[in-house]
Amino acid sequence: MSYAKCCMPYHHGKAKPETAEKLMRSRYSAYFFRLVGYLVDTTHPDTKEPGLRKGLQKTVHQVNWANLEILAVVKGEKDDKVGKVEFVADYFVEGKPYELHEVSRFRRYKGAWKYLDGKS
Repeated sequence: MSYAKCCMPYHHGKAKPETAEKLMRSRYSAYFFRLVGYLVDTTHPDTKEPGLRKGLQKTVHQVNWANLEILAVVKGEKDDKVGKVEFVADYFVEGKPYELHEVSRFRRYKGAWKYLDGKS
């Protein structure tokens, strides 16, 4: 799916992700495009660290994201309140390849999906 159809409407505030998986994909794209504001805004307030924005601004340019593969989705549909997305993301730091394998948890906040936390 193209960026214009997948995630651009979310990043530009034209729509909100209807599922946890769509939020996961939009957050990955936000890391790819270094959209710190979107990453901060889509983090659940219960787990949002006070220095999140500064930390992301400091590190977001050190990583080059290369690929995202969704492995499993549990709940997180339009009518759910919670969901989990397991994924593998390939990335590079200073030209060296790495892989992030995480199970992310999502929870709705004021009707919108938010990233709660993840276990690598």
